Amino acid sequence: MYKVVRTSRLYEQIVQQIEETILKGDLKAGDQLPAERDLAEQFGVSRTAVREAVKALREKGLVEAYTGRGTFVTNGTSHAIRQSLDLMVRIGQPEGAAYLAEVREILEPEIAALAAARAEDQHLGIMREAIKVMDDSLHDAERFIEADLDFHLALAEGAANPIILSLIDSIVGLLREQRLRTFHSANGPQRGQYCHRRILEAVEKRNGDRARTEMRAHLQQVREDSRLLSGAESLVSRPAS
Repeated sequence: MYKVVRTSRLYEQIVQQIEETILKGDLKAGDQLPAERDLAEQFGVSRTAVREAVKALREKGLVEAYTGRGTFVTNGTSHAIRQSLDLMVRIGQPEGAAYLAEVREILEPEIAALAAARAEDQHLGIMREAIKVMDDSLHDAERFIEADLDFHLALAEGAANPIILSLIDSIVGLLREQRLRTFHSANGPQRGQYCHRRILEAVEKRNGDRARTEMRAHLQQVREDSRLLSGAESLVSRPAS
């Protein structure tokens, strides 16, 4: 039904294809979209890209998601378009990057601790698979970043709190932009993988305190990678004296 998409903005092509099926009448008001995992397989993308596409469709008023039931096509006027946080915080600006770092440091250590107590086998399986994909994609930024996002999304799902999941969903676009920058710091992906494994191990052992500590260490690593990259960029851009 859908074509495999290959672009750095995967979710935009997913949105376009689903919009076309709605406009052509192949999907009508009240019809349910396939499950997240099924859509990811059909499009040949990560679950994170599908989630972002569904979020964009919701903002356009084309679909609505109901907890425990699924996502359904609307008549296009069922709710107002919600403004994306991506338009409120510009990750390319120093202030935006600092704000995002603060939000992550507030949320994600506690998410990891909750996941250690509540995550189910399916969440652990997704995290293990994401780490494997990242191991195989240390020189493929797009594939690595999508798997990285899937890892953190699985943690949020494992926390078993729908509000937390919505909060993480709302900043996926910002997280992707942040990762696009830090991926190119020297050995950044390798350092990130070291942290991911330690977080997963803590969650698997149901050790909430350690999961919290390991996530804080990971976020500190991200901060350091961002700082080193910014320093290198400023040296390159500095005019010769």
